Amino acid sequence: MSFTTPPRPFDVTALLPGLAPLARTATRLHPRPGSPTPHESSVGGPLLGPADEPWPHCEEPHDSDATDELHPPDDIRLLRRIRAAAAERRLRDSEALAVTPEEQEIEQRLRKGHPWFDGPIPMIPVAQLYARDVPLPGSPPGADLLQVLWCPCDHSEFAHPRTALRWRSSTSVTDILDNPPEPPVIQFEWYLPQPCLLAPEQVTEYPSPPELSTELQRQLGDVSRWQAAGLTWDSTGAETPQEFYFRNLCHAPGWKTGGWTRWGLTDPVPRPCPACGTETIPLVTIASREWNSGSRSWMPEEERTNPTLLPLGTQPSNVTLLNIADAYDLQLHVCPVSPDHPHIELVQ
Repeated sequence: MSFTTPPRPFDVTALLPGLAPLARTATRLHPRPGSPTPHESSVGGPLLGPADEPWPHCEEPHDSDATDELHPPDDIRLLRRIRAAAAERRLRDSEALAVTPEEQEIEQRLRKGHPWFDGPIPMIPVAQLYARDVPLPGSPPGADLLQVLWCPCDHSEFAHPRTALRWRSSTSVTDILDNPPEPPVIQFEWYLPQPCLLAPEQVTEYPSPPELSTELQRQLGDVSRWQAAGLTWDSTGAETPQEFYFRNLCHAPGWKTGGWTRWGLTDPVPRPCPACGTETIPLVTIASREWNSGSRSWMPEEERTNPTLLPLGTQPSNVTLLNIADAYDLQLHVCPVSPDHPHIELVQ
């Protein structure tokens, strides 16, 4: 796979030279459905885990009232196969049943949910990133592999899955765990990622509008400055230059490593390391969407000319089938001083 982000509508540093020193490199991951192995970078794929090492579990309390949405992972996979089969059937024959009686019976059975249980919950693989494929900010010496897992249940203080990071040296893993444990239930089906391979691509990013200096914010919002440069900031329906910059110029949407923090749900807030107080840096963004109607300029060229062949019913902008806090992103930040310090979770 290979994906290419279209050039930005124009070089924003020509309009705002003060942005040039603030440029950072981000790596878009471009996940696409596949069958990854433990030796490949992936989203939702098997991890390179030692057979003699305990599998990570979430030991924290969970909301035992949320039983209506609870489903075993295999039930979720079966539901997805039913939907894909129904979509393919309707594509072949527009008069075909949207849902067969057998499928409806299975769906009704699976939709009844599952009773709660007590005890630690095995965590789910979310992403595995090899340094040979993806630059990993803040990686410890000797580590060439980052693994991201999460508890597939909301936690009351976070309202999103709680994550865990594992740094490894891939050469030190010789006996691989073949059948890791799975959680007996998952709170929401969109917390189970669809296995995907990656097609990393580096892009340049700049800070969100509210993170710019007062002078740069003034220049960005100066319409006469745009007009004098012959630039059209409302060509995509943006109501202000700041909105155009946010949608098209400052940072890429979707799964990525590095780059700048993507603010949108809240204004910027300090993100100090809980252990030492150092400002943390973006490591991985777990995204609900690769793009949306306001950020279509970031849609890869290949998806415009020759769209990826996807299971029927899968949206090209959401092939991982994840949804964070109603279509937001979960950004993980790490301490640049020590990878042993706790990481920060940020929904934006």
